[in-house]
Amino acid sequence: MTEDWRRAGFGVYVHWPFCAAKCPYCDFNSHVRAGVDQARWRRALVSEVRAAGAMTPDRRVDTVFFGGGTPSLMPPETVGAVIETIGEVWTLADGAEITLEANPTSVEAGRFQGYRDAGVNRVSLGVQALNDADLRALGRMHDAAEARTALGIARDIFDRMSFDLIYARQGQSLTDWRTELGQALSMAGDHLSLYQLTIEDGTRFGDLAARGRLRGLPDTDLAADMYLATQEICDAAGLPGYEVSNHARPGGESRHNLIYWRHGDYAGIGPGAHGRLSLAGGRMGTVTALGPEDWLSRVETDGTGVTAMEPIDAEDQAAELLLMGLRLREGIDPERYARLAGRTLDADAVGSLENNQLIEIVDKRIRTTASGRLLLNRVIGALAA
Repeated sequence: MTEDWRRAGFGVYVHWPFCAAKCPYCDFNSHVRAGVDQARWRRALVSEVRAAGAMTPDRRVDTVFFGGGTPSLMPPETVGAVIETIGEVWTLADGAEITLEANPTSVEAGRFQGYRDAGVNRVSLGVQALNDADLRALGRMHDAAEARTALGIARDIFDRMSFDLIYARQGQSLTDWRTELGQALSMAGDHLSLYQLTIEDGTRFGDLAARGRLRGLPDTDLAADMYLATQEICDAAGLPGYEVSNHARPGGESRHNLIYWRHGDYAGIGPGAHGRLSLAGGRMGTVTALGPEDWLSRVETDGTGVTAMEPIDAEDQAAELLLMGLRLREGIDPERYARLAGRTLDADAVGSLENNQLIEIVDKRIRTTASGRLLLNRVIGALAA
């Protein structure tokens, strides 16, 4: 059981919690600060990497992911120091995927070569829309021209590049989305992340929606049509959906995210970062202090910001495998599920979902169909019952 993670590998997630502005749809752990003591934060991130390494010695790191927040607000020197420390406390795999999320403003794009020199070999750009009106509505600080310029710079500097778009936006028609997606594909590298806009509690959009002031959102049927059109268009362009919201050319998949979806191990570094670590005592879930200042104080006092380390029992591990693995087009291995859960999946539930063409069994793996991915929560609920 404690070796199960090796099927997917080991990654390191590094969270940078700061943004220049808070987007109205965002419920991530991100904060706006007038100033950040970069040297102090660099020391703290390095310290927490060392603490995580002490818990999991002799590991090979397959992927590193700098997320946020806006990691492209970090100086390249900080990114380089973290990567160097990861290589000291663990072993970086040959060809390890090292990704940094970035905003496509001209200032941040100007740092791309510095990130490449620091060891980053893949960049993920938060473009979100390709027209200025919608970028303003989404609270983004770049315009469409800046985004196109940044994408060009990223393609020139990095071997691998991805960018995000949000669809089902206010006032967006199916024709609008088809046109925009076609434009995106003409600029794409080996990966695209295409997310349906969701309205989350505690966000500016959530507050507006609760008061009936967020107008023009597509209804459920139109949003579903947009999702289906996304699959069709990307399949035809050679970037099939390997996960519900992620599309890639063969070999261009996000190897870091695959560690999550395939139930691997990962260390969480930085404020609010979660981890999954298989140790001698079993698989543990870790979480760090959420607030940036709280996390920083804890690391400077204790060497780590981890506030909880809880065992994950077999049933919950199996539930995580279902929840994450069925997002992938490749699906899950039911024998692996049985080993984790100590029981097989309910044959009646599997049969019912298969008869309703929501799942299929291919090469002894259970995977969702195109219809099943539209009803993913229903499928997972039926199998987990």
